[in-house]
Amino acid sequence: MIVAFSVTPIGAGEDVGEAVAEAVRVVRESGLPNRTDAMFTSVEGEWDEVMDVVRRAVEAVRARSSRVSVVLKADIREGVTDGLTSKVETVERYLAG
Repeated sequence: MIVAFSVTPIGAGEDVGEAVAEAVRVVRESGLPNRTDAMFTSVEGEWDEVMDVVRRAVEAVRARSSRVSVVLKADIREGVTDGLTSKVETVERYLAG
């Protein structure tokens, strides 16, 4: 499964980069395949391990703010591995053709 999520502290002002960096640190240290862009962090793995990473990322932001917003989108598909790369490669192949 692939989960794309964002975690944002509420009431922390406009500059949330430091708190968000703590969430991304949790994801990167998990060892699971992941990517971070301007809006979301995506992480790939089995349900329990991915959801545990999301939970710990939220907790990392909650340590800095009493209120947190979480947006999450999941692609649950059995038998797919390396979806973070293969899905993008498929689109790029169509764009190149």
